[in-house]
Amino acid sequence: MNTWTTDRERGSALLLRGACWLTLTFGWGLGRLMLYPGTLYYYATAAQPRAASRDYLRRVLGRPVREAEILRHFFNFASITLDRVFLLSGRTGRFTITTEGLDALTEVIDRGEGCILLGSHLGSFEALRAFGRTAPVRVSPVMYQRPGSPMTGLMQALDPSLAEDVITIGSPDAMLQVKASLARGEIVAFLADRDPQNRSGRTVAVDFLGEPADFPTGPFILAAVLEAPVVLFYGLRLGPRRYSIRFERFAERVILNRATRQADLVAQVSRYSASLAAQCQVAPFNWFNFFPFWNGTHR
Repeated sequence: MNTWTTDRERGSALLLRGACWLTLTFGWGLGRLMLYPGTLYYYATAAQPRAASRDYLRRVLGRPVREAEILRHFFNFASITLDRVFLLSGRTGRFTITTEGLDALTEVIDRGEGCILLGSHLGSFEALRAFGRTAPVRVSPVMYQRPGSPMTGLMQALDPSLAEDVITIGSPDAMLQVKASLARGEIVAFLADRDPQNRSGRTVAVDFLGEPADFPTGPFILAAVLEAPVVLFYGLRLGPRRYSIRFERFAERVILNRATRQADLVAQVSRYSASLAAQCQVAPFNWFNFFPFWNGTHR
């Protein structure tokens, strides 16, 4: 059975690099025009993502979903992918990126403490990276990088410093890198709505948009072990080249008592999923997990 980590990426390295060259050479407008046939092709050929989009949108909108809304969902994802090219290459002059709740983050930074940012596959992670370039401390994303991925190769070509900042999940020294970054007063960022390695027993089922879904426990356990403050972040796409980065206080310390560890863990993950659900309802076409999410396992 395929999972999101083992499915072959759609699009070859040559195709991705060609589309990227055209976009950077002739401008964002041409790139946006190319999104329309690409979105239609994806909609016509990607049966599972189409079903997953319908299932999610039905839950977040609270009504039956029109096919045009699934197309809009896919187009929003494609638009964020286009913007990623410009955000990674530093061509942000015509972008509007606003921030909300920044004091939740600056309070921690001003104390000289390291901080864990928990995000999700809602909106754009690259919008956070664009913000990170102006942050007073280093921001290191902790992420899964698919071996031989055309998209990973393209991202690193657009921003060679990316490899220096990213802490790769599954690498032998990932935990040590996270600990060292926090000790230096830096920020490490996780996406906490998907288990990147589909590890059995590393998730808990909590309510999300009205029905239990599996969420990873790793980021919350790590925060508890390292005794680091936790702040939530969202990089919502509001329109063409317009983003809002939102920060939200989560915990000064994540506490998992030995006697009630599992219940405490469920409570922490539930708080996270409730915040994510609220943001999904604000920007419903921004959440991009195109696989069966409510069937008891992450696929």
